[in-house]
Amino acid sequence: MMSLRLRLSLTIGSAFVLIWALAAAWMLSDLRQQMMFSLDQRLVASARMVGGLLEQLPQVPVKGEGTHFSAEQLTIPGGMACQVSSLRGEVLARSHNNPDQPLQSGSTGFRDQMIDGAAWRTFTLDRGDIRITTADRQVEREALNLSVLLAASVPVGMALMGCLLLLWLGIGQGLAPLNRMRDALMRRDADSLQPLQITPLPSELQPLLDSQNQLLARIAKAIERERRLTGDAAHELRSPLTAIKTHLQVARMTDGEAREQSLAHAEEGADRLHRTLEQLLLLARVEGSLSFDDGVNCSAEQVARLAIHDATGGDNRHIALHLASDLPATALQVPSVLAIAALRNLLDNALRHTPDGTHVGLSVQREGAYVRFVVRDHGPGIPPETLQHMTQRFWRNSNSSGCGLGLAIVQAIVERCACTLTFDNQPDGLRVELRMPLAVNE
Repeated sequence: MMSLRLRLSLTIGSAFVLIWALAAAWMLSDLRQQMMFSLDQRLVASARMVGGLLEQLPQVPVKGEGTHFSAEQLTIPGGMACQVSSLRGEVLARSHNNPDQPLQSGSTGFRDQMIDGAAWRTFTLDRGDIRITTADRQVEREALNLSVLLAASVPVGMALMGCLLLLWLGIGQGLAPLNRMRDALMRRDADSLQPLQITPLPSELQPLLDSQNQLLARIAKAIERERRLTGDAAHELRSPLTAIKTHLQVARMTDGEAREQSLAHAEEGADRLHRTLEQLLLLARVEGSLSFDDGVNCSAEQVARLAIHDATGGDNRHIALHLASDLPATALQVPSVLAIAALRNLLDNALRHTPDGTHVGLSVQREGAYVRFVVRDHGPGIPPETLQHMTQRFWRNSNSSGCGLGLAIVQAIVERCACTLTFDNQPDGLRVELRMPLAVNE
């Protein structure tokens, strides 16, 4: 698997080399044109210089006399050839560098020609009755041009290699915080769930660190819930199982009414064990990340009636339901399973603390974007100092016969579904208010 550093270096380096190559090709092409232009201008300057020298010589050729100049009388730059001829084509003087074959000077200006099997670049200038031709070998021109291009290419190539090296080092330095994060994770113990502390850290990597720490926090919470569920199950199920085992042993050793009574107690213990297991599993699901969305949406009235039915087993005589006249038919934002479970647990708790012959009141009212469920019992109430403990796991007062998970489940549902739960202790009983949001119609 290719490393991120190598991948970035290849990608950016390839683009870098391509851009530099295009720029270098453009620069070298322009340099070649400028070089050839300079060499052409040297031919022009040399021809004009020779023309100026001829005007200063004491012997001036006369038309038709055939007078010739010696090559020593012409000062020609090295590497160039020069020929002085009349307009009729008679060669008056030639430099020692000239080829054996005379230069063709039929027309003025620049011209490329082959002389003695070699390519030449010539320039012809007319000065009165004299025609001056200067020439360069194309091989020498190309050699000079190549040397200049090589001299210009070497620094460009060295600069490109230096830039690629700096790019490799820069990417490595830029990835150093990511490597520190990797090393920190590798050095951690497998059971460590503490948040990562890495400083300094670039702003681009801060969201990654925050997400990693959030993941560690969620894992820690999940492990804590699992440990709590295991501990709660081991603690709370031991007593019912022991009681069931004891009653069954008594039933095995007795007969008649004592046997039936022991079996009845064992059945009650099994029912209590079953309820405790259901409450523990529901609490674990609510506190976890499991979804309760089953596609069923219930209104506030439907939730109230279903919760009453579950709490009383179909016997609704002990619960008085009061529905507000303006109660909307809009479904609740809370999943129906959780809404019914929360209200049912409140009703169960109220029924256990309401004396015989009295009713539990349930009123349902709308309050803006919320629905308010108020459960009222006629029990002895709760001391103010114990109100803060009511939603704790397995907390129960001396008069309670429940497992101590009902209100803890309600509190977990409230925290998960953006609801509110308040307790109001009155002389004639306890009032519990549960507010659930209404679904927003899109």
